[in-house]
Amino acid sequence: MSKKSAELALLAKALAHPVRVQIIQILRKRACVCGDLVDELPLAQTTVWQHLRVLKDAGIVKGEIDGPAVCYCVDPQVLDRLMLLIAELQPPGENTA
Repeated sequence: MSKKSAELALLAKALAHPVRVQIIQILRKRACVCGDLVDELPLAQTTVWQHLRVLKDAGIVKGEIDGPAVCYCVDPQVLDRLMLLIAELQPPGENTA
């Protein structure tokens, strides 16, 4: 398996759950702590934290220590890389628009 294929599979797997997609949508608008995400999602804090861990392990989300909490945000470079890898799946000569 090529490095690009493995990278795309890792990122796609991290986004393969609707809650994780929702988390990305929230974090694209603003950085926040896990408790803020719990307030927006109908899930327990431990469940939200587990989803954040998957996204963080894939590199899609970064966490910075902010006092006693961790403030999470999307890594835009990783999302750009994901879009590039997906675009490479397009057949040659096809328009992406």
